[in-house]
Amino acid sequence: MDDRDVLAERFEAHRTRLRAVAYQTLGSAAEADDAVQEAWLRLSRSDAASIENLAGWLTTVVARVCLNMLQARREEPVGMHLSESVVSDADGVDPEREALLADSIGPALLVILHTLAPAERLAFVLHDMFAVPFDDIAPIVGRSPAAARQLASRARRRVQGVGPVLDADLTRQQAIVGAFLTAARKGDFDALLRALDPDVVVRSNGAVVVSGDVAVARRALGGARWAQVSLPALINGAVGVVIAADGMPLSLMAFTLTDGTDGTDGTDGKIVAVDLTDGPGRIAGTDLVLIDPPCARSAAPRRWP
Repeated sequence: MDDRDVLAERFEAHRTRLRAVAYQTLGSAAEADDAVQEAWLRLSRSDAASIENLAGWLTTVVARVCLNMLQARREEPVGMHLSESVVSDADGVDPEREALLADSIGPALLVILHTLAPAERLAFVLHDMFAVPFDDIAPIVGRSPAAARQLASRARRRVQGVGPVLDADLTRQQAIVGAFLTAARKGDFDALLRALDPDVVVRSNGAVVVSGDVAVARRALGGARWAQVSLPALINGAVGVVIAADGMPLSLMAFTLTDGTDGTDGTDGKIVAVDLTDGPGRIAGTDLVLIDPPCARSAAPRRWP
């Protein structure tokens, strides 16, 4: 066995953990494999004999690769609208393997992680899930240890934050929105129309893209087929949902409803506007609070390194 074979064997001993770090940071099995492969390429070009802590060195490399990938991803528009279907990036990836990875951290946690800024997400994943000390996280994210601690703390508050206590009006609105989404998933066109005001509009990042109850109902039927996860949330204070597929938050949907409390129209209120927000940067900049937030510490953090 030559030196390269020995090095490959040592690397393989760490592959499972490296892939877990990459997946929980990126949320994509294919991208996680790419990050781990990049770590191997960098190791094979390095003076491995001079690396005292191979596990720590490899984790640092994977973390930096993941951070670069997250930052690049934020510059790419997602383009999710009610009128469009979502193209999965899972071509060539075993769906069963992808599902098992997602189940390891839970779809709600995976989705909320995607709403964090890249440095926040990486600091949180490395420290809270893999017990990496802040002194080691700091150079990866280009901050001081104290600043890295603050990044993880901000992320933890979003992930673990207590869900808002909804007043009667927000509870009523949530029920109406829930009925609308259920009708979309079931393909119940008539139920969709009952939930919509005749003059309802859909705005995408502030621009009107659809108007009228019939048009909006048709778009809702088309878009709902592709959403794997919808999480109830308050979006800039309005009742809404996070729409996600393959663990990736694709769009935020905030709903504006008529009052409907005076009884003049015999209803409990109808949806008059749906505001869509997409794109990683815009989603991260939104005041988003999950109504049923995931728990970040569902399992003890893994030992470092």
